Formats: sequence, C-alpha cells, structure tokens
Amino acid sequence: MTNRREFIQSAVSAAVLGSTAFQQAWAQSGLPIEQVKVLYGFPPGSAGDICARRVAEKFGGTPYSKNAGIIDSRPGAGGQIALNLLKSAPADGSVLAMTPFSPISLYPHIFKNLQYKPFEDFTPVGTASMIHHGFAVGPMVPASVKNVKDFVAWAKANPAQASYGSPAAGSTPHFIGALLGLNQNFEFKHVPYRGSVPGVTDVVGGQIACMFTPHGDFIANHKAGKMRIIATSGKTRSPFVPDVPTFAEQGFPELTVEEWFGFYAPAKTPANVIQAVNAAINAALKDKGVQDALTVVGLIPYGGTPADQLKSSQVELERWGPLIKRIGFTVDS
Repeated sequence: MTNRREFIQSAVSAAVLGSTAFQQAWAQSGLPIEQVKVLYGFPPGSAGDICARRVAEKFGGTPYSKNAGIIDSRPGAGGQIALNLLKSAPADGSVLAMTPFSPISLYPHIFKNLQYKPFEDFTPVGTASMIHHGFAVGPMVPASVKNVKDFVAWAKANPAQASYGSPAAGSTPHFIGALLGLNQNFEFKHVPYRGSVPGVTDVVGGQIACMFTPHGDFIANHKAGKMRIIATSGKTRSPFVPDVPTFAEQGFPELTVEEWFGFYAPAKTPANVIQAVNAAINAALKDKGVQDALTVVGLIPYGGTPADQLKSSQVELERWGPLIKRIGFTVDS
C-alpha cells in the first residue's frame, strides 16, 4: 500500500505549476485582486468546508489575491444555491465556488429545471482534493454486522430499520446507497440531509441505521467507537482507515467511486485570472499545514490543471447517466 505522505506529495508535486505561471499572472492587468469570496454549498464543519477554508486562506499574498480568501457558506438544494450565485457573480476572479462533482456531473441527469448549465456557466479552475466515500453504521445496527454482506443480510431481516442517510438528495453518496439496495434486492430507504454533519449526528444517536458520505466525516466517531465504517469507495483502501476494506474487495466493484472537490469560476473569467487562481490553489496544496488539515478529515490533496478537471467532470457525466436512469431518481423523488 502506498505510504500516505508519499501519495500526497507525489500527487501534489505532479500538479503544482512552476514559478513562471506566477510571474505571468502577476504581470497581467487586474491582478492581484483585493480578496476572493469562495461560495460553498454545504454546512460549515464538514470535510469539504475545511478544504475550502484551508486552501482559500493561502490565497493572500499571491499573484492572485492580496488577502486571504473568505468562505461564504450557502447550504441548501444539494449545493445548487451556491452555484446559482456563482453564475451571476462578476467574472473577474473575485468570486469562486468549491463543489463536489455531484452538482456538476450528476445534477444534469436528475434536475429538469436546473438553473445553471455546468459546462456553459462555469469555468473549471482546479481540483482541490480527492474523496473516498464511506459506508458507516451506528448503534442501531448490531455489532455482529462487520461488513457489507452482513449489513445486507441484516437489512433484509429488518426492513423497517433499513434506512440510510446522505448529505443531499441527488448526491453521489445517495446513489451509492441506492445502487446497493437495487443490486442486492432489498428496500433501502433514503434519508437526505443538508450536509454530512446532521446525518452523522443521527447515526451516532441511533435515529437511522447508517450513512454514506465522504469518509472523513466519519473518522473521529469511528476511532471513538461511536460508529463503524464497514466499507470505503476508493479503488484502493483509504490511507486514513487502512483496516477498512473497499466495496470492491468485498464483492461490490460497481460501488467504486472517487469523488473530488473542485474550484470553479464564472464563465468568461479571463484566462490570465484562471491561470493565477489555479497556480494559487496548487501552491496552497503544497503547503504542509494545508496537507495536514486535509488529511485530518480524510481528504487527499490533489491539484491539477483546469483541463484535468474538465475531463474528469465529463467522464463522470457519462458514467452516471445510465446509472441514475436505472435508479429512477428525479427532482420529484
């Protein structure tokens, strides 16, 4: 298994732009801006919120921005509120949004009246971090349930208790749970929350049986014995809970998902501004303090170019179309 520090350093080093990019961005008119506001469409305290804050605070004193960025939390509608605001924001680098790929690559398949067009209204800037989702159970589920197959058997025997939470209807964790229920032929009731934090609280409190969400939001409670992570969604085991096998290892390869948090700017943002923002993001991800803050909540610092992020979002758009059709989820579900 790859050493966690080596994995982080190699991923970030491959993505960080050279000093020439900084010098070119600095030379362009309009830069550095005074301060950037980063919109985030989920509640404070989650892994994604921490990622946005730690990266944005490093924007100050760069060719992109004179001051550290500030986070504007706009939770609701599975992240759509923040992106709707970004659509109408000035295209000058003063407003960005950070989002998981769900509102970009999944929502076009499920919201008929989506108020934004992800590939027309926004410009990808850079990928901040990679997420492995986790499947965790709480005290409602007996200690004898130690893996996914055990859980499926328990859920079939206890249909009234077979419910799961996710951070939002239409999110990737929502669909991981839905696919598990469909593929294993049991009714798995979905309970959507406004972000991970309230759902985790209900799992720990025994109000619902389990939850799917970025596994970093489970780690503290998992280590404290308040809930049990029984699977993670990466192609390989998470470096943060290496004792937990992946879905694929347990015979569920169709549930393999590696999601990312990415920064976006309004469409028509000048190329020199996009270059400067991307350089600032990648430089922030090279900072050890930022790396440590992200690893605490189970995020893998990533980095990369706007083109990398665009390609990844297009791949996910194509992958999830037929799966969402099979699940049958729509905005009215």
